[in-house]
Amino acid sequence: MTNRRLLAPGFLVGVLIALPGCGGGGGGGNSSSSDTGGNSSPSTPPSPASGSPTASAPVPASAPVATVPQSTVPNTQPIVVTSTPTQTRNMLTTSVTVCAPGTSNCVTIDNVQVDTGSQGFRVLASQLPASLALPAVLATASAGTVNGVSGECGVFGTGYTWGAVRTADIRMAGQLAPSLSIQVIADPSMPTVPADCAASGLPMMTPAALRVNGILGVGLFSADCGGGCIASALPRWYYACDTTGSCVSSTQPLDQQVTNPISRFALDNNGVVIDLPMVGPSGQATVYGSMIFGIGTQANNTLGSATVLKANTTTGYVTTSLNGQPYSQSFIDSGSNGLFFPSTTLTRCGVWWCPASTQSLSATLTGVNGATASPDFSIANAQTLFATNNYAFNNLGGPSSAFDWGLPFFFGRRIYTAIESRLTSAGNGPYYAF
Repeated sequence: MTNRRLLAPGFLVGVLIALPGCGGGGGGGNSSSSDTGGNSSPSTPPSPASGSPTASAPVPASAPVATVPQSTVPNTQPIVVTSTPTQTRNMLTTSVTVCAPGTSNCVTIDNVQVDTGSQGFRVLASQLPASLALPAVLATASAGTVNGVSGECGVFGTGYTWGAVRTADIRMAGQLAPSLSIQVIADPSMPTVPADCAASGLPMMTPAALRVNGILGVGLFSADCGGGCIASALPRWYYACDTTGSCVSSTQPLDQQVTNPISRFALDNNGVVIDLPMVGPSGQATVYGSMIFGIGTQANNTLGSATVLKANTTTGYVTTSLNGQPYSQSFIDSGSNGLFFPSTTLTRCGVWWCPASTQSLSATLTGVNGATASPDFSIANAQTLFATNNYAFNNLGGPSSAFDWGLPFFFGRRIYTAIESRLTSAGNGPYYAF
């Protein structure tokens, strides 16, 4: 998915707020695209972040790269693309363990979307047992705001999520992100959705509407909004909500923003690798893969000969050129369930491409560092693909004004997503590599 600042448009069903990421859910089945990630949907490019969290000063390109701290802790999380309760195609999911901070009171949430297009963990309140009490994050009082608890509006490509900001420990593959700010979607303690948030599209507040139980945003940034929400009370972001049910836009300190869990691990915290096997031209019913934490921190996450495409440090975008036309709003997003891009020649059926025969294409991605990669890809008839009993496709796509390299691009590749300002064996993020 993609949401506003989250960087990449998550899965065409939702795009959060921080960059073009994902995070939110949506889309899919036989007729809908899905993008729940951090920014906007493919047809509505996400707006750039007004600021990015900065953990350290970036290293100049000419400076020597420091040694990346090595790790020996477990760092591999199973991921899968298979049938879902909503029958959404190309939905990459995993399981996430949520705990009350500092305790062993935990619950494991299944069917959570893995989204390199957004930042932060978001979970439906209906998936959390009443016995799991997660502390509310208090709102920041400033001019024009009220004292109270913090709420957040997550705006995605196909709608929005609304809920409380709460604190939880997040556990995956032996790793711990302690006292992390998360969004609890449709939290019953929160008042009515603010009007400007509700005007953002369809509400994605139930498993059927979100199409998953939660979104794991593991994109290019640490926090979902960054400096913009520190400096200003931006609309459709964070809110201060009082006991009367009144919510007004508010600023939000960086450490209280919904945060990419990977960035809070003690080790292996500079990015992720999504490793999925190839699928055939007609797709596959189920595909198992791995989400590997860290880049250059263990033997299983080295870059090797991968091409490193540095991304814009504010928006997370790279540039894709197709048929001689450059698209500067381009991103690689596991939260989008198709390859979404403009075309004047492909036949369209609804939100999908439906050419009479499979079309072979090639495009060139260019990073802000000048590095390029020219992958080949193909687009098949979506209606033909949906008529199968398969759920994983490498040739499913649809129209968009931006260029969204969604989940089909991940099959048969190791895709690296490096977090902004974090040191890796190829220098500081943000970047993609494959």
